[in-house]
Amino acid sequence: MTTAHPTTVDIAGTAWPVYKLEALAAGLVAGVLLLFVTGAPQVAVLAAAAITAMRWALGHVTTRRDAGVVRHERALSAH
Repeated sequence: MTTAHPTTVDIAGTAWPVYKLEALAAGLVAGVLLLFVTGAPQVAVLAAAAITAMRWALGHVTTRRDAGVVRHERALSAH
């Protein structure tokens, strides 16, 4: 049984993939926490950018993979 999760969120008339919003939130939280822990803004920004980029890329790959699975299932059910 599958559960329908939203894949996009409408922000100011533009559909944003959820993984992009999650990446931005993760980077922001990580940056603020690291700034408080280390006190070094350079370290906080660099680490937050790395976390954001990794989450963004992972979300993109996962979304593309899931879309491929859906296309494959539709092709199989057509036969």
